Amino acid sequence: MFIHIGNGNVIRTKEIVSIIDCNLLSSSSIVDEMIEAWEKNKKVSGPRKNAKSIMLTEDHIYFSSLSVATLKKRSSMISTINKLDDYSDELSI
Repeated sequence: MFIHIGNGNVIRTKEIVSIIDCNLLSSSSIVDEMIEAWEKNKKVSGPRKNAKSIMLTEDHIYFSSLSVATLKKRSSMISTINKLDDYSDELSI
């Protein structure tokens, strides 16, 4: 499944490693160093200025204008959808 993370970016849910609140950036020099290193390799997307969260995937970092709570809800909806039974074969048309 895919999740829309804002700013025109859509990513596979299984690739998500972590969702981090941007307020934590100021308190973590390690995350800031990691972002700078990935920026040099052009593996960072999204506007950093208005970002509310950061999505870490296996090979990319995305800045998102959506909050961690919103992204969590979206990923939970996908999880719920995946758990639903599929009765489409039983429908008669």
